Amino acid sequence: MTTLQTKGTILLTGGGGFVGGQILREALESGYSVRITARSAPSAQRTISHFPSYPSVLSSAIVPDIQSVEAYEPAFADGAITHIVHAASPFVLTPEDNVRDLLNPAIKGATVVLEAALRYGNGKVKHVVATSSFASVINISEGMRVGYTYTEKDWNPVTWEQAATADGVTAYCASKKLAERGMWDWMESHRDVGFGLTTICPPWVFGPYAGKLESTKSLSESVQLLNNIIDAENVPPFDFGGYADSREVASAHVRALEVPGAAGRRFIVGRDYRYQIVVDLAHEAVEKGDLPKEFGNRLPVGKKGEWVDSYHIDGSEVTRVLGVQYRELRDTVVDTYKQLIQARELEAKA
Repeated sequence: MTTLQTKGTILLTGGGGFVGGQILREALESGYSVRITARSAPSAQRTISHFPSYPSVLSSAIVPDIQSVEAYEPAFADGAITHIVHAASPFVLTPEDNVRDLLNPAIKGATVVLEAALRYGNGKVKHVVATSSFASVINISEGMRVGYTYTEKDWNPVTWEQAATADGVTAYCASKKLAERGMWDWMESHRDVGFGLTTICPPWVFGPYAGKLESTKSLSESVQLLNNIIDAENVPPFDFGGYADSREVASAHVRALEVPGAAGRRFIVGRDYRYQIVVDLAHEAVEKGDLPKEFGNRLPVGKKGEWVDSYHIDGSEVTRVLGVQYRELRDTVVDTYKQLIQARELEAKA
């Protein structure tokens, strides 16, 4: 049994999600106590059940509405919270209503966390890390932008007014940018709060879930992309052109809590990739026995080795400043498909 740690207590929103679950695992393994927020007790218990080795350092607080400052008060009641990781935000690419489903919950949810830290944190909160996205960096109107390198200095230029009536993808990208910008604006107007802010900006996030994946019914939007390749006739065309492993993203969040130079900075966590390379690596893994032989027959072949020219994503600062080490894409592909295959087998037996 894990004994009580002394690094402090992280209040984690979104701990029941794909990225949030890996952040939770990373935080616990790094020696933190973690209090997850959840909308209901059953939801909290489902998340906690994935981590049976940490009963003394893993707790929950019911926050039914992450857009309400007051809803956070019970989470801070015992004065234990020393850090916050805000990983909860809507990831919807086909919203019915851009403002209701994306813009309002993303933007208000982000700034409310900071307001709650100020109002209820009793001066004990040292640092806040928020999950943003490469969507808040990229200018999708520029398209492939061959030869250009995106860095943390870039910002998605879409405004709230444009996002309110835009297509779903543009609205989602804007929601991430506006939420992140809202947090930085809040920090600028509250310079004496006593805690710092860091934002993490990954593109598509692949890799494994922290707990056992038992169903493909509610996959993250990004993992669903790799799931869709199974039994597809063709390799998907270029879209975001970048990826990160879920474990790399988690590491960046926790390291940002610990590295003094992280305060006041945003970090891209990710590198270039193409779906064709994902497929090539999956076929290679089948040939080497790392994925089931019959799985190779369920993948398209495409044009082996093809690399579509586009912009470049520079995710080197997160290594230089936070020490996050990138995995090989092959490991990410194999670990993702192993879980997806397992989940599909469980579904077939049900």
